[in-house]
Amino acid sequence: MDAALKNNLQKIACKARMGVIEGTFNAKSGHPGGSLSICDTLTYLYFNKMNVDPANPEDPKRDRFVLSKGHTAPALYAVLAQKGYFSRDELKCLRHIGAMLQGHPCIHTPGVDMSSGSLGQGISAACGMALSGKLDESPYKVYTILGDGEIEEGQVWEAAMFAAHYGLSNLTAIVDNNGLQIDGAITEVCSPEPITDKFAAFGWHVITMDAHDFDDIDRAFSEASAVTDKPVVIIQKSVKGKGVSFMENQVGWHGTAPNREQYEQAMAELNAQLKELEG
Repeated sequence: MDAALKNNLQKIACKARMGVIEGTFNAKSGHPGGSLSICDTLTYLYFNKMNVDPANPEDPKRDRFVLSKGHTAPALYAVLAQKGYFSRDELKCLRHIGAMLQGHPCIHTPGVDMSSGSLGQGISAACGMALSGKLDESPYKVYTILGDGEIEEGQVWEAAMFAAHYGLSNLTAIVDNNGLQIDGAITEVCSPEPITDKFAAFGWHVITMDAHDFDDIDRAFSEASAVTDKPVVIIQKSVKGKGVSFMENQVGWHGTAPNREQYEQAMAELNAQLKELEG
C-alpha cells in the first residue's frame, strides 16, 4: 500500500477510536472493546474500498454495509461521522433519548444500510441484499462484519449455506476474531473453532488477515475482489480494545463504559498515537 495512503488511513482509524471512547464515555454505557477492534477495517472499507457517497446516501448503485455485530455501533458511527454522513458532535449524544445515534444501528441513521443488533440476523440481511443485487444485475457489493462469538448462532450457518448455494460472489463477510465474548473466551463459552475450516466446508472462499495491519488488510480485500464464483469470508485476527492499553484483550469492556479517569487516560493515549502518525 502507498505509504501516504496508509498513514492517512491510520490517522482516520485513530480518530475513530477517539470517537468510540467519546461516545461510550458520554453514554455511560456501550461496548468499547469490540468497537475498537474493528476501527481499522471500517476505516479501510469506507475510505478506500466501498463505493459510497455521503452526499447521495440512497444511491441504488452504492455498496452496502451491514454491522451484524450491532452492539459495536460506536465504531461504525465514528467512521460515518468522519466520512461526513453527520457531525462528529453527534457522537457525544450516543444512546441519549431522542438522539440520532442509538445503541444499535438503525436504518433511519444517515449511512446505515440495515438495522441490526440481534446477533445472527445481520448476515442474513446482507445475503438478501447480495441476492437482490445478483437478480437485478446491479454492480454493488455487500460487506458485513460479524463477531466471533456471534457465529455461535445457528442462523449464521443457515445464511452461510444460503450464500454459497446462490453463489453470492458480491458478498464479503468479515469475522472479527478477537477471541473474546461477553462471558469470556470463545473457546470456553461455545467454541466455533476451527472457523476457517467451517466456512470452507460451507462453500466459501476463506481469507485470513491481521486486522490492524493496513498492508495486510489491503492484501486480503484485493484477494476477495478477485473471487467471482462464491461468497468470501475474511477471518480477521484482532485485539479487543485495540489502541487503549488497559482495554486490550480484556473481556470486561463488553457493555462497560470508561469513567472520567479512564476516559482521560484513553484519550491521552490515542492523542499520543495520532501525534506520532502526524509526525
